[in-house]
Amino acid sequence: MSLNGYQENSLKKLQRKVLPFIYRKDLRKLATFYGTDKWNSHWYAQHYNKHFAPLRLKKLNILEIGVGGDDDPKSGGESLRMWKTYFPNSMIYGIDIVDKKALEEPRIKIFQGSQDDESFLRKVVAETGELDIIIDDGSHINEHVIKSFKILFPALKHGGIYVIEDTLTSYVPDINELKFVSEGVVKKWPQLGGSLDLNSPNTMVNFFKKLVDCLNYQEFFKPGYSPSYFDQHIVAMHFYHNLVILYKEKNNEGGFYLENNTLKPHVLKYLGIDSLDDMGLKIPLLSE
Repeated sequence: MSLNGYQENSLKKLQRKVLPFIYRKDLRKLATFYGTDKWNSHWYAQHYNKHFAPLRLKKLNILEIGVGGDDDPKSGGESLRMWKTYFPNSMIYGIDIVDKKALEEPRIKIFQGSQDDESFLRKVVAETGELDIIIDDGSHINEHVIKSFKILFPALKHGGIYVIEDTLTSYVPDINELKFVSEGVVKKWPQLGGSLDLNSPNTMVNFFKKLVDCLNYQEFFKPGYSPSYFDQHIVAMHFYHNLVILYKEKNNEGGFYLENNTLKPHVLKYLGIDSLDDMGLKIPLLSE
């Protein structure tokens, strides 16, 4: 190797060591440095900067579904390394359908399995313990995303954050919806479970849109209503382009006019009535 080549190689090695430290507080720059698609392809890093900055130096358990690198066991892991740099005191866990253990390093541990395998996910949580941040960048199959959320959100600590990336697959139509397809197209078209129907009940976007009501369940005028786990534990939801971020905490602020999903006594008094019966409402209808 020539002297110039040696100097150039040494400079690159120095940059690989120094730049992560320089960029450590900015996920946009870290995403670019590590070559993830969370910036310059998708535009998630700007939102992650805002939501994760207060947690950066804390000691956290962070899980990302999807390691990347397709079927190559030695390829991928870019975002895991990015999280490791950004969260210097945290343990970073990854899940992938392919064995990616070759990419493990201090503070990065990877499990092999499918995100729609409930038994596998529960084993992962049993080993990691409660999680502070979960990021779903896995199969992007709508059914998988929804199932993973139902299993893993309860494993999130109070004060934790759950993220779903690439919600665009909600809008990728199922192959059966395409009347013009040929055999060749069928083989190539991803069967992600999305739909041309913006009101389809099977897409992840519609699943999470319905959860918005969980924030306000104590305002439901439904006597006898039994709140779900999501009602009781989702306190904030942020929707961005192709990205959803949810916060978990006890949702117990109480209703404004209601208590236990029925009118508070002082509201009845204000209305000049003794009970809901005086309003002529059929209570069973309110419980549907």
